Amino acid sequence: MGETNSEEKTRVTVVKGPPSGSSAAARNDCLVVIYTQDATLLGKRFVLETSPIRIGRGADNNIVLDGDSVSRRHAHLERQDDGWRVVDDGSTNGTLLNDEQIEGQAQLSNEDRIKVGPTILKYLTGTDVESLYHEEIYRMTIVDGLTQIHNKRYLHEALERETIRARRHARDLGFLMFDLDHFKKVNDDHGHLAGDYVLKELAHVVTSRIRRDEVFARYGGEEFAIILPETDLAGATALADSIREKVEEHRFVFQGERIKVTVSIGVALLEDSDKTSADLIKRADERLFDAKRGGRNRVCA
Repeated sequence: MGETNSEEKTRVTVVKGPPSGSSAAARNDCLVVIYTQDATLLGKRFVLETSPIRIGRGADNNIVLDGDSVSRRHAHLERQDDGWRVVDDGSTNGTLLNDEQIEGQAQLSNEDRIKVGPTILKYLTGTDVESLYHEEIYRMTIVDGLTQIHNKRYLHEALERETIRARRHARDLGFLMFDLDHFKKVNDDHGHLAGDYVLKELAHVVTSRIRRDEVFARYGGEEFAIILPETDLAGATALADSIREKVEEHRFVFQGERIKVTVSIGVALLEDSDKTSADLIKRADERLFDAKRGGRNRVCA
């Protein structure tokens, strides 16, 4: 079912400097790669030691990002009296700051996210950037950089805990698996930047429907999962159908163009015969396959 991920590769060069007497250099303000299609770059840190710091596809940039959606001279960071600013250099696909396309330039604040093509970099600043960096590295182990919801690793750990708790107290445990229908077509017809937008927007739509004790995570590619403690099959199915309807009704609009998005959802309940939580995941995945085989945009339990 994983239909995502373009073949774009990201290459980053080291930022060199620093100028003497720079307060930013003394603080070690930096960019950290928190999302990229090249897993080896996750967590890479680039200290902002010179100004400007240029970002783009061309080899003459300080930070070089390969990919069709990255312009040769895409954007740059420049240090001003009030701190660092990100400036779009007339790129074809724009530069996003916290999911919003910037117009010209924008002031950076601690933990802002800059998206250039398929890559997201987080800006860190402050008196203890080293500590912030290590906190960000830990956060990357449990949070998906693109959608800002939990990732597959966190999901597995949480599901193990909930499975043990459900058996100890003889309580129900529901589990949903779903993915976007025809997501490859979204990427093919609208481009991978549109695909990224759809994934982020979907996460936002579903998060608004999730309760505090439920765990929502990106399982991989365009596939997502939700852990539902103390929820029986009827309750899990009702939630699944509610999510399906909310996604179908939501207006997904990228760069002025509406994209039709639907999801197929598989529902499963923890059974006494399940040896591990992997059995629950497998059964939900089988129901998801049934939903797709049955015509998509539906729920199967």
